Amino acid sequence: MGRGSQRVRNLSSIAFFGAIESGLLFGLVALGVYISFRVLHFPDLTVDGSLPLGAAVASTLIVHGWNPAAATLIATLAGAGAGFITAWLNVRLKILNLLASILTMIALYSVNLRIMGRPNQALLGIDTLFNALDGLGLPFYLTNLLIYGIAALAAMLLMNWFLNSQVGLAMRATGANARMARAQGINTDHMILLGMALSNALVALAGALFAQSQGGADVSMGLGVIVVGLAAVILGEAILPTRLIWMAIIACVLGAILYRLAVALALNASFIGLQAQDLKLITAVLVAVAMTVPNMRGKIAQKRGSKA
Repeated sequence: MGRGSQRVRNLSSIAFFGAIESGLLFGLVALGVYISFRVLHFPDLTVDGSLPLGAAVASTLIVHGWNPAAATLIATLAGAGAGFITAWLNVRLKILNLLASILTMIALYSVNLRIMGRPNQALLGIDTLFNALDGLGLPFYLTNLLIYGIAALAAMLLMNWFLNSQVGLAMRATGANARMARAQGINTDHMILLGMALSNALVALAGALFAQSQGGADVSMGLGVIVVGLAAVILGEAILPTRLIWMAIIACVLGAILYRLAVALALNASFIGLQAQDLKLITAVLVAVAMTVPNMRGKIAQKRGSKA
């Protein structure tokens, strides 16, 4: 009986740390989605292709003997290129932004197959970024958690600095009111190109790290990533006030962590009866709940104001 209870506790702790790890990973995705959807108001589905693009580039380069850090950097730049192409189709060829992102996403499926030469690329037995901390003697899930935490924190600090810089303010003005921004001398086309490149660079970085931690890349690993990213952003905004940029950035990562914890709790709660195939259903329910919370808050505040 004692051994059985110990197994349950071990499984629960691994599931908990795994949820935090996944939350930090998808926090990078949420930050990228925040730039496109919230800062630029650009509906972007490219992320479903740029995440496996980052994974494909990083894993292929590592297999061919590249340094994992250099491979991760190149994978991030590849994601930036994918976002740039989506923006270019929109601002130069005047293709509708949503359609432009769909076209890039579809094209990236074939590009990823070309890069890997097969539907998946294994990294088993090959040194990656996650082997750099083996000397610390930490369990693998704590090592992954530490690296994801460093990456997420660095991305949050850099993003907060950038969005409060002159270029970042110009980008925010472009998303808020493009016509007014142009009247102030801002090249809105350049801001869209830059913003979409940064957005998908963050997503590709998440893909590169994910491939190295999980031991491989798969061409279909990006399916539904945009929904997870949006769920994280919406859930974070429902919990924290986002009037300030640094609060919005924290909300993105916090929303991703809470989302993954909610999924892990739902899948490990035996009394609910949910299984792994119910993940998409859980995601849909969580997004729906997160989207209704702000409306409920507004109605409650309105009722309180009318009573006062």
